[in-house]
Amino acid sequence: VGQALDRLRIAAQSTENTMPYILDAVRVYATLQEIMDTFREVFGLYREPMIL
Repeated sequence: VGQALDRLRIAAQSTENTMPYILDAVRVYATLQEIMDTFREVFGLYREPMIL
């Protein structure tokens, strides 16, 4: 699982399509949480700006 998530992280840092890497991670039983944590590491967490 770790290797698949590492490949996903590298793809997310480039302009490469991440879908094949997501599918590879799912095939080795990576959880949705693990996949999303990988994306959060690369892109950060979006928080909508508060407008009062």
